[in-house]
Amino acid sequence: MTFSLIAVRRPVYGAPGSVIFIWSVVGAGGEMVMEEGRPGPSKPAGDRRPQKREKKDKQHDKQQPCEGFSIKAMMKNSVVRGPPPAGSVKERPAKHTAFRKFYERGDFPIAVQHECGGNKIAWKVQIEELDYHYFLPLFFDGLCETEFPYEFFARQGVHDLLEHGGSRILPVVPQLIIPIKNALNLRNRQVLCTTLKVIQHLVVSAEMVGEALVPYYRQILPVLNIFKHMNVNLGDGIEYGQQKRENIGVLIQETLELFERYGGENAYINIKYMIPTYWSCM
Repeated sequence: MTFSLIAVRRPVYGAPGSVIFIWSVVGAGGEMVMEEGRPGPSKPAGDRRPQKREKKDKQHDKQQPCEGFSIKAMMKNSVVRGPPPAGSVKERPAKHTAFRKFYERGDFPIAVQHECGGNKIAWKVQIEELDYHYFLPLFFDGLCETEFPYEFFARQGVHDLLEHGGSRILPVVPQLIIPIKNALNLRNRQVLCTTLKVIQHLVVSAEMVGEALVPYYRQILPVLNIFKHMNVNLGDGIEYGQQKRENIGVLIQETLELFERYGGENAYINIKYMIPTYWSCM
């Protein structure tokens, strides 16, 4: 006795765009119907989520920052952090000076004189009668100020005292070093320009002042060495700051040349020791 089976595949059309295939198996025992599984709707390319393996590969390839000279620095995909900035040219915060305290208290015989060409100081006494050991260091201490009227009185007062000082300036030079050092250490561009102009005036204000400053080069020149090459490179452009003498690099070069000219025979050696890139102008 033999049995025979016959399989027939019939398409059945359902929803628009979809086709279902039905298999009919006919045998001695009757007919058996089976539905062929249709594939699910395909997802658009944009909706596909990345696989877990791709995530792991991206995380593995991601660079890991680490500290230098550590075990982690020798591992794969490790990036060593660079050293932090030294902050050598970063501006320091300024503190209230003794000059501001004395001015607000009314200890200085000065007032503002408004003129067409600009403001000046009206001295209530003769400048030649002032005690330079007392007033000159105080005015130099006011070079750290950046606000009006303290900055104006300190800057203009120093120039007036140096212009009329004469031989009384030389004995006061040791008392001026700390105020000059404090003003330079602020790293403030405005204060630097003002202080450098005052130093140039101080060197040429009286005889032997330039030589008296030579032992104090180690307190004055370190900051000048930092800003010596701070020039504005404009190519063939025009720097209008030269008219107001606001270029720090040029002012430092002029100051060093004055130190060498008025500092005597040992000036160049001491300048070269603190600023190796300086070349003699003599």
